[in-house]
Amino acid sequence: MAKERKRKKHDSNEKETPKNIAKRLKGIAEAVVNDIKKGNDPEFVTQQRGRSNVEFDEKKGTLQLGDRETTRTFLNVGHARKFMQTMLVTAKAHDYLSQNKTASIREIYYELKHTVPNTKENTFEGQTESDAVIVDLEHSVDTIREKLNLHANPKGTLYGDITLKDRMHHNDKFNCAKLGRGGWSIMSRLEPEEIEIVSCDAKYVLVIETEAMYERLVEERFAQKNKCVLVSTGGQAARGTRRLIHRLHSERKLPVVVFTDGDPYGWYIYSVIKQGSMALAAHSDFMACPEAKYVGMTLDDIETYGLKEVTEKMKDGDIKRAKEMIDYPWFQNKPWQRQLKKAVSEKVRIEQQALANKSLEFVATEYLPEKIKKKDFLP
Repeated sequence: MAKERKRKKHDSNEKETPKNIAKRLKGIAEAVVNDIKKGNDPEFVTQQRGRSNVEFDEKKGTLQLGDRETTRTFLNVGHARKFMQTMLVTAKAHDYLSQNKTASIREIYYELKHTVPNTKENTFEGQTESDAVIVDLEHSVDTIREKLNLHANPKGTLYGDITLKDRMHHNDKFNCAKLGRGGWSIMSRLEPEEIEIVSCDAKYVLVIETEAMYERLVEERFAQKNKCVLVSTGGQAARGTRRLIHRLHSERKLPVVVFTDGDPYGWYIYSVIKQGSMALAAHSDFMACPEAKYVGMTLDDIETYGLKEVTEKMKDGDIKRAKEMIDYPWFQNKPWQRQLKKAVSEKVRIEQQALANKSLEFVATEYLPEKIKKKDFLP
């Protein structure tokens, strides 16, 4: 019976190839066909997502998805539509792998969107539906979206003395300090078989929340003067950016230092880089960087650097987020409890750009170098 099948966990050290991932996808389809031939109700099994199935692994220091599974059946009226969508995405992903083609998650949505013949029903009403099915599928076959030959739009930038080789594009080699001030636009597909880190002459990685601060540090030649590489997330870090940070730390043994705005949103960006996210808890081993440290901004910086006149009022959403974060297991330490409770009580935030109140170059010549040298970090 279909319900007796369990998802197979694959060795994380196993070298995954398009061929063996395609084989797993084909296995889903074959199981469905066999169920139909036997007169059974076809089933699709994936991991249950959501906060109730996410655990914080204190030993690893990352969020992990639990063992609970969810089963979708074709003959269940409530499941039938999503079951159909799952089979469409499975077949199309198998095609991409077999043909050595890649597609954006927007492209696969449009490829599969149509009206079912002789009905008024559309296969997908919006991309959120196909995106959710893709996540179900990657969990079902125990891989990541990028290895299904699917990707999102690039987001994030990399700058510094680091040489990469694009194995999927004529083995092009390039140094990210020689691509102009814009640096390299971080791809969403960053597996070693696609992008090789050839060399990296840096002491650490500085991850920066805002593009404006990233551009300031590039202009001030911070990477060259402090022998580091700069990674801009442009807000919440995309999957590809998180994967790159993880690889720089795990493969090149580079310490990771994170620099965001001094508010709950910025601190949550740091949390996702360090511990992983609830939505992608199944992939924390590939994306999280539990040894990352936080350099700022903090609410203490307001007094330390005389920035009281350039603070901003927190919005209700910021205060709500801070209250939620106070209860997160990974923020149960004195330094972060103090920051979060201070945010709730004082209801102020401080942006990275507020340091320009001292001078444009202050962040690059004093704030960051001094804090990093003293290891004035939050855990």
